[in-house]
Formats: sequence, C-alpha cells, structure tokens
Amino acid sequence: MIERIVIIDNVDPICFYGVNNANMQLIKNLYPKLRISARGSVIRVIGEDRETSDFEAKIKELSAYAERYNSLTEDVILDIVKGEGPKVQKRDGVIIYGINGKPIQGRTPTQQKLVETVGENDLTFALGPAGTGKTYIAIALAVRALKNREARKIILSRPAVEAGEKLGFLPGDMKDKIDPYLQPLYDALEDMIPAVKLKEYMETKVIQIAPLAFMRGRTLNDAIIVLDEAQNTTTHQIKMFLTRLGMNAKMIITGDVTQIDLPHKTQSGLVQALKVLDGVPGVGRVEFGKKDIVRHHLVQRIVEAYEKHDEEEAAAARAAAAAREALEAAEAKLNED
Repeated sequence: MIERIVIIDNVDPICFYGVNNANMQLIKNLYPKLRISARGSVIRVIGEDRETSDFEAKIKELSAYAERYNSLTEDVILDIVKGEGPKVQKRDGVIIYGINGKPIQGRTPTQQKLVETVGENDLTFALGPAGTGKTYIAIALAVRALKNREARKIILSRPAVEAGEKLGFLPGDMKDKIDPYLQPLYDALEDMIPAVKLKEYMETKVIQIAPLAFMRGRTLNDAIIVLDEAQNTTTHQIKMFLTRLGMNAKMIITGDVTQIDLPHKTQSGLVQALKVLDGVPGVGRVEFGKKDIVRHHLVQRIVEAYEKHDEEEAAAARAAAAAREALEAAEAKLNED
C-alpha cells in the first residue's frame, strides 16, 4: 500500500470540495478501493500504486479546472475521472472566470480595446463616465495576470477624497477609516475571487488595497497596479504614483474628468498627466463614452441629461459674458462721446 499527498493550494477548497463536500464524496465513490481523506488544501490517499497514481493525476487535473473556471460540477468530475476531458464551451474574449464560473469579458468594443491596450503598454489610461466598466475590466486584467503567474501581486489604490460631503470623524483603526473609500475595489474582487482565497491573498499581501498616500516611497516590481478615481489626484500625487512603476510591472489609471471632487481651483493630476504624457511611447489611452455604459439603462440617460444641462449652462454663461462685453463696449463708447 502506498500513501500519496496531493496539495490543491491554488484553488478555493469550497469550490473544489463542493457544498457539503458533495464533490469530494463523488470522487470517493469513483475510487472505492482507495482510502481518501481531505483537510483544507491537503488530500491524502492510500492504496495500490497504480490507482493512487491515477488518483493524483486526476485530482491535479480537477484542481487546474477549478482554478481556471472557479467552478467544479458533477459532470466535469465524471468527465475528467473517466478520461474524457471536460466538455467546455469555448468563449472568445473571456478575461477570467469569476465566482460560480461567470465569464468576465469585454462587453463593448471599447472594453475590448482596453484589454488589448493594456497588453501592448506598461501604462494605460482608461477614461470615461461612470458605469462604463473601466475599473472592473482593469481589476479583471490584474486578477488574470496573477492567476497566469505573470505578476506576483496586485496593488489597487484610490485617493481618499470625499465626494462633496464631509464624513467627519470615523471610528476604528486605520483600516476601518479608509475602507469606505476603497469598497468599490473590494466589490470587484469579490466578484472574481472566492472569499476564502481572497482573504488569503489579502492576509499574505498578494493583493494590496491602499489609499494613494500609502504609495509614497515604494517601488512596485512584478505587479499589476491599478489607480482608480485618478481625477481626484493632485499633480504631485499622480507624479509620485506614476514613478512607483517597477520592473515587470504594469499600471492602469482610471478616471472620469467630469467628476472631479478636489477643492476649488486645485488642478487634477489626471488632467495634467494626460497632457504631459501625450505621445510618450509605452503609454496607452482608451476613452469610453456614454454608449459604453453597462449599468442600468437609466444611467446612460442620466449621463446624457447632465451633459445636456452642462452644455446649456455653458451656453448661457457664454451669452451672459457676450452681453456684458457688449454693454461695457457701449458704455465705453458713450464715455468717449
């Protein structure tokens, strides 16, 4: 009798073992001659050499499938164990498979362009209104790079700027105080990485989420770095952030220059960076429009309504300014006479 140990450390145990260990029970039923026990990411098997060897190979194949697709069903287990291979429907353009095997991909031509641009450049700006999926696609690309071993860590950051309201004193430690600003980043990650695995990544700092102020002094190597809401950076902040880029690293900067929450007369670092870095090799730029909005259909109408309102206000301001100039010119002429 031989004992073998199989480690499935790159897959979420809940996904692999199934609800109430249903998947593991099925695997045990398919290998009735083996003594199998599983705890956490460790599976122990005792039996004849040939059967345990086959078991180990099949478990590794099942683990690879579960890691890639974030799903493991009874049909897939049966197909792999029987040696038929899983019947996977090919999907073009899938970035990664999220929770429960949900395919995450570019849903619009501009989202797909962002995927291609990030692949071609080490620094990419993704610009556009709310709801276009800029941040979501950027984080999906970061998770893919981590799963494919193209990067060792993911760094996600945002400037901690209040959107017009004063939040006052926030109780708790530093994490409690800054988490409300970073919640949208957590939301995206929770869509893509099983809870147990995400907690492990956070605890081991494979995934780091921090406000922009915490980036000073760091050099970020072997990483995918995403800066969200970059329109709320100052000119000094974004220069500091951009110069954190290390070896074998990529940066994705997302922002909406129509939603700047900085104090009055403070220049947006994103607006300045777009001018300064225009035409620099290795810097990509993708611009989203209201047609790329993939949230509730009403969001697109809201964006259009505000654009119309802003245009009307700008036209009224121009008309008022022209009227003032005409009045001043008329008064000057009267004074001359």
